[in-house]
Amino acid sequence: MIQRFADWLVYDIFGLDASTALGEAINFFFYDTIKILILLFFISVIMGVINAYFPIERLRNYLTSRKLYGLQYFLAALFGAITPFCSCSSIPLFIGFVKGGIPLGVTFAYLITSPLVNEVAVAMFIGTFGVRITVIYVISGILLGMIGGFILGKMKLEPYLSDWVKQIQQHSSSDSDVWKKENTPFIKRLPIITQEAWGIVKGVLLYIIIGIGIGAFMHGYVPEGFFEQYMSKDNWFAVPFSVILAVPMYANAAGIVPIIEVFVAKGIPIGTAIAFMMAVVGLSLPEATLLKKVMTWKLIGIFFGLVTLFIVILGYLYNVIL
Repeated sequence: MIQRFADWLVYDIFGLDASTALGEAINFFFYDTIKILILLFFISVIMGVINAYFPIERLRNYLTSRKLYGLQYFLAALFGAITPFCSCSSIPLFIGFVKGGIPLGVTFAYLITSPLVNEVAVAMFIGTFGVRITVIYVISGILLGMIGGFILGKMKLEPYLSDWVKQIQQHSSSDSDVWKKENTPFIKRLPIITQEAWGIVKGVLLYIIIGIGIGAFMHGYVPEGFFEQYMSKDNWFAVPFSVILAVPMYANAAGIVPIIEVFVAKGIPIGTAIAFMMAVVGLSLPEATLLKKVMTWKLIGIFFGLVTLFIVILGYLYNVIL
């Protein structure tokens, strides 16, 4: 429905041509903006309900007070793998986890894995590359989230969360105490939960518009064949260079897997192509723009730098074993 509305608005009302770069970019902008705003609002409401009713402090205490030997990172990465979100769409849940006091490393494990591994990516990978490559990709994606989350968690990066998130955490704690004391029925809690969700949407609205605007420009105006010339097997630096080239892009698995299939068909090594895909869906300027609302630039740089390093390593490994 959102895609049909975007098509109607851009092509019928605005009169833009679907075959032009401008038409494609504007269509992408309206579709993704509407989709992410709706998703952000409803996920924020759901997380508000969970924070109001679910004993989140018990989960937080369980994750922080017990020796789980890495199980918490596996569970977070696994949850990321089963949620069908792109990098930008994963951020509302990231906010909810941080708001609930879930350890930051565990939250990062989810944020890393969610856009990389989901049922859309798995289904398309099986149809495109077969079961063996799909299994290797899924396992490595989950391991990337687990290891990345573990390392980031050990770095004690909580001070580099934004002041906005810290205020949300404080407000959430006070609200939790109110719910406990008043035993407020759901029908009375819902307006407050909805108001808080709308406040989160308004808080990140400008970042969403800027981020998706960047993605829309890249989506519509990057010339065909631009990337292939730098990603051939003759270039030893093709893997890191493909990851760098991918960062300005923005797409989900459904949009990028067909492009990867074309890359491989044209002779680009599969590891290089998959590294490019992982960087597109897991690292992007739009994602960085959205994360600026919840993190300082230093934390974003650490997060992007570590994930980029792991993706490059995986790209070289894929080229060896696949």
